[in-house]
Amino acid sequence: MAETRPVATATAAKSSTSVQPKKRSNAISWVAPVVCIIAGYVIWRFLLGDPNNFTQPDPAGGFWPHHKGPKGGLVRMYEGGIIVPLLIATFLVVITFVIERLMTILKATGTGNIAEFIRKVQYHLANKNVDQAISECDRQKGSVGNVMKAGLRKYKEMISNTELDTEQKVLAIQKEVEEATALELPMLEKNLVFLSTIASVATLLGLLGTVLGMITSFAALASDGGGGAAAELSRGISEALYNTALGIGTSAIAIIMYNIFTTKIDSITYGIDESGFTLTQSFASLYK
Repeated sequence: MAETRPVATATAAKSSTSVQPKKRSNAISWVAPVVCIIAGYVIWRFLLGDPNNFTQPDPAGGFWPHHKGPKGGLVRMYEGGIIVPLLIATFLVVITFVIERLMTILKATGTGNIAEFIRKVQYHLANKNVDQAISECDRQKGSVGNVMKAGLRKYKEMISNTELDTEQKVLAIQKEVEEATALELPMLEKNLVFLSTIASVATLLGLLGTVLGMITSFAALASDGGGGAAAELSRGISEALYNTALGIGTSAIAIIMYNIFTTKIDSITYGIDESGFTLTQSFASLYK
């Protein structure tokens, strides 16, 4: 009777992956909005709404004092209404996550040029110097380097593996790269939703504040009448438009920074894809 020999598969012979989930706290995603809302109200109520900034202060106003006669142009923003602290909060949220994403993406980009880094790795692999290629990844210190390093470790392991054929080894390397990529990409895209959301919401909040201000102004015109009411109407519309200006300005910053970050992430993602292609093609050509 012929002896039946077990067929080695990539799943059976494959050792446990070297890629480990990275535990990163994202407390900023809920702490920052709350802190910014509180800070927005504090700025509106105690900085812009300082009684010294008005000719007719309302010292007993409590949560929302009705000061009159602002002494400066910026102070007029206070009279834009209760929507103003929300708009200030959205602006602070944008600034917070712009700084947070900027620090994260700069770290993920690593040092040096990504294309040059990949060329160096290709050169070392062509000379079958895997250890030197891994050293290049340590110097790169970015997401592309992290993914490439995970793939190179599996690459080095597959060189000495005698149980798998070339195709199975290439699939094992490819899977390792995919697992490393799945851990890196969420870190890059995390919290961008705040910028994309505020880009739309800030403008709507500004328009809401303007509409509320105009409703109040026209109501005063209807009840009082006369030239004094017309002057009050003009003043009210001018104050209400501060809401629109603040909303549009916040939205513009959010849109610009969101597009900058997504473009940079696309560049890193392309580098990760190219690194995976480099590893599989190199192994397939050198270790047939």
